[in-house]
Amino acid sequence: MNETLLYKVALSLIPGIGSVLARNLISNVGSIEGIFREKPSRLMKIPGIGEVNARRIIEARVMEQASHEIEFIEKNQIRTYFYLDDDYPKRFMHCTDAPILFYFKGKANFNCEKAISIVGTRNATAYGRQMCDELLKSLSEKEYKPLIVSGLAYGIDIQAHKSALKYNLPTIGIVGHGLDRLYPSAHQKIASDMLGNGGILTDFPSQTKIEAANFIRRNRLIAGLADATIVIESGEKGGALITADIASSYNRDVLAYPGRSYDSYSKGCNRLIKRNIAAMIEDASDLEYQLGWEKSKHETKPLQQVLFQELSTDEKKITDLLNKHGKTYIDLLANYAGMTVQKLSSILISLEFKGLINVLPGKMYQLR
Repeated sequence: MNETLLYKVALSLIPGIGSVLARNLISNVGSIEGIFREKPSRLMKIPGIGEVNARRIIEARVMEQASHEIEFIEKNQIRTYFYLDDDYPKRFMHCTDAPILFYFKGKANFNCEKAISIVGTRNATAYGRQMCDELLKSLSEKEYKPLIVSGLAYGIDIQAHKSALKYNLPTIGIVGHGLDRLYPSAHQKIASDMLGNGGILTDFPSQTKIEAANFIRRNRLIAGLADATIVIESGEKGGALITADIASSYNRDVLAYPGRSYDSYSKGCNRLIKRNIAAMIEDASDLEYQLGWEKSKHETKPLQQVLFQELSTDEKKITDLLNKHGKTYIDLLANYAGMTVQKLSSILISLEFKGLINVLPGKMYQLR
């Protein structure tokens, strides 16, 4: 058994140790393996750990659970992605509460150029299903093939997956339980069809009980894996609105389809638009405009730095990073550069005045 994988899985299974504390542990100890070999007295001194969590870390039961989990994922061709792995989704790196490890079954490129999440009511109307289908049909006719992310639930979610498969767009379903089951079971056939061009993702281990709170927790992954979240029909309350709020907190774009004021399943979308949380969308062109896709497809990256521009050391650092990573969110760019968002903002303004960068919707930046 891969010992490094064993420690990665074990770290993700420790009760009370979320993604923030797990990162803090690795930062303080220096390695994943070292966490489980460290003395309890040393662990207790790490901010946020304390006596209870230190005891949980050294318990043999965690390693035993991790061993069983690895047996399960190897038997079922499931992959794990750890936050320090090279192929961990770059979009998750922008999210402070992203999982340190998640499980995935299928075939997908998490770091594809374009990705959107589609969410909405479980009681979708014919109008909602039609809007979803027309949107994905239009996107499939473009040069790019965006990744479609949703939650495999009834209503708008399953319509998004069906339409993605119909128009040959990659699609990932994010679930609130382990990959030893599928809820709702009625969507098993669709989920199986998705494995060839997409797949199923979760940060829950096998044998996890199906609980309502877990589906709320998974919404952060639906928002975090995409450049924008699109809400197609939602009542005044519901998971779709939670996902929209999370996407907004991540500085991701949110778009919503409007509806008649007296339609119960349009009230949530209309409220998002009224409160300027979401931009209004009527068709694919609105999405392209909001995300700058229409503009970026006509632009090419410079082959060399613009002549005769005098750049400071920090400005050169930022242009090099944008040249390497392409379109990048400001928070993620600050992380790459190792500087505060406040300091980075002043550098970006300078680069914009010099005509070297473009500002895109959603606080994203790219080289001209």
